[in-house]
Amino acid sequence: MNKRIFQSLAIISFTLVMIFAIPSSVNAQKYAFVDTQYILDNIPEYQDAQDELDEISKKWQKEIETKYREVEEMYKDYQAEAVLLPADIKKKKEDAIIKKEKEVKDLQKKYFSPEGQLFKKRQELIQPIQEKVFNAIESIAQTKNLGFIFDKSGGTQLLYGAPKHDISDDVLDEVGTVMQTVKRDQRKK
Repeated sequence: MNKRIFQSLAIISFTLVMIFAIPSSVNAQKYAFVDTQYILDNIPEYQDAQDELDEISKKWQKEIETKYREVEEMYKDYQAEAVLLPADIKKKKEDAIIKKEKEVKDLQKKYFSPEGQLFKKRQELIQPIQEKVFNAIESIAQTKNLGFIFDKSGGTQLLYGAPKHDISDDVLDEVGTVMQTVKRDQRKK
């Protein structure tokens, strides 16, 4: 009987220890948040890359718009002459318009599709910066023993974030060891 009571007490004690230990280990997880848009806005190299991408995009967009206007002109000319043209010449002009329009669409796809040149250029210019920011976040997380870091600038909804948990400036300082960042007192908020 004594043995049973002892076992029951041991089980109850173990259960109580687990009940109290689990919440304290869960609460031990530290968290923080960053605003990656704020971080990127304060890295001049990122802004330079964005400006370069914008220039390339505008140039290509202008080229495509010019080519679409050429297609429109070809079509207008065709409509004006269509009544007077023999069937075989009509067919040639229609084919030429269709061919030109396909060329413009292919060019647009070449520049702006998910596999296009703009996407590749974005990866080339932006990805190294994003990797440096991620490495800085990871380094700070390990140093500060953080279990979770949320990004409040993206799709993640953060309903409240105490300013003391915002490590965005720490990330910028850490990134500043491998690339130029805006000085802390001159950063855009």
